[in-house]
Amino acid sequence: MSDGTVDLGVEGGIASVTFNRPEARNAMTWAMYEQLQAICEQLRADASVRVVRFQGAGGEAFVAGTDIAQFQTFTTGDDGVDYERRIDAAIALLESLPMPAVAVVQGWCVGGGLAIATACDFRIAPPAAKFGVPIARTLGNCLSIANVARLVAAFGRPRVQRLLMLADLIAADEARACGYLLDVVPAEEIEAAAQQLCARLAGMAPVTQQVGKQTLLRLLRRELPEAEDLIRRCYGSDDFREGVQAFVAKRAPRWRGC
Repeated sequence: MSDGTVDLGVEGGIASVTFNRPEARNAMTWAMYEQLQAICEQLRADASVRVVRFQGAGGEAFVAGTDIAQFQTFTTGDDGVDYERRIDAAIALLESLPMPAVAVVQGWCVGGGLAIATACDFRIAPPAAKFGVPIARTLGNCLSIANVARLVAAFGRPRVQRLLMLADLIAADEARACGYLLDVVPAEEIEAAAQQLCARLAGMAPVTQQVGKQTLLRLLRRELPEAEDLIRRCYGSDDFREGVQAFVAKRAPRWRGC
């Protein structure tokens, strides 16, 4: 498979960022995370951009997490800490974009994809979209505390407990009912709905939008506790190594709790 790309286009003050690796459900590679970070840096400096929309290529997925094959090189918990720091840096840049960000979700939105969508300000999806963090079932790793805080703010603690501990997937209707999705739109209407939402956002007072975003962001980030010890424990575990090996071998993992 290719390393994939993250593509940027700008037209009429609206930027479109596309995660382009459809053969792997747009699972993110290291190169794609680096491209996402560079694009966010570019957008931060472009005052002509009023709205940014994010979407996945191919229609089957927004982003289906991080490419798990890359974890085969991890040997210690510190590898996990370094990885989560890298992801946090990219997600924090997206989250702090001065203009509104819209996630147009089609299909799977899981793992790192859910983190990306949650860092956006608004999300729309068709009825078939699915949202989750199935790592308790598939890989045996964990999320950074910043990403968990975003999920709790967006979904509420009980649903995040289901996501993290039961590996539940949340359907579009439930995601809308709890406020995570702004709207659920028929698949054939999703592009028109995305354009309409972006045009509406582009017509609002930009300074007010920027101040509102920063106010909410400061509230979310205030006094986040240190949690690298938890990340180090998870990525340094035998269970994590088993999860990676099982995923690559396409078999069920055998958890041992150590």
